[in-house]
Amino acid sequence: MHRYRISEIGQKVTAAGFRPLDVLLVGATGVGKSSTLNALFGEQKAKVGTGVDPETQLVESYMLNDVLRFWDSAGLGDGKEADRTHRQKLIDVLSKTYTHSDGQWGWIDLVFVILDGSSRDLGTAYDLLRDVILKMIDPDRVIVAINQADMAMKGRYWDKVLHQPQPALQQFLDEKAESVQKRILEATGLQISKPVYYSAYENYHLKEIMDAVINHIPVCRRKMHTP
Repeated sequence: MHRYRISEIGQKVTAAGFRPLDVLLVGATGVGKSSTLNALFGEQKAKVGTGVDPETQLVESYMLNDVLRFWDSAGLGDGKEADRTHRQKLIDVLSKTYTHSDGQWGWIDLVFVILDGSSRDLGTAYDLLRDVILKMIDPDRVIVAINQADMAMKGRYWDKVLHQPQPALQQFLDEKAESVQKRILEATGLQISKPVYYSAYENYHLKEIMDAVINHIPVCRRKMHTP
């Protein structure tokens, strides 16, 4: 995916006045942030956790190409004290600025929120959106996607040969995406486009993920908000 629509990304970020485009990945522990990075890169870039402790304790950056950089953050949902620490790290990175000839601007251009397609409990992600992200960055710079589509409905109706959902699962995922869209509006007041559902593990809908990023590339540098 590192060359997917790269010339278009380059043209958009250059026109907006920043390079590279910096995208912060956020979500609960186990949602698949590192797996998403590895799927997009096509190689093992970020360490994937297999136990109860999050592998990514600090925000780390990964260049997909010379115009697009992802930042992988620690996960939420590991206890109140850990969550307070992780939320502060998110606030810190969203507060980070760089100096340009005409002033100081926000380092992070987009926030990519990943939800767990196998879970009904998305309260942590909604709280994160409401209490941290939307206080730090404009809603049109926020993307929401649903990972682990292959594990929805407890893994039933996933075609293991074609690596895609069967009709019953696809209908379920479409309804889940619409439900998430509605719940985010109710919980945060944020009107988002219908979330993309995908599976990093199965390499399903990765182009749709990149399309969502490209469609959200801002037309200008980010002015800072006071948290």
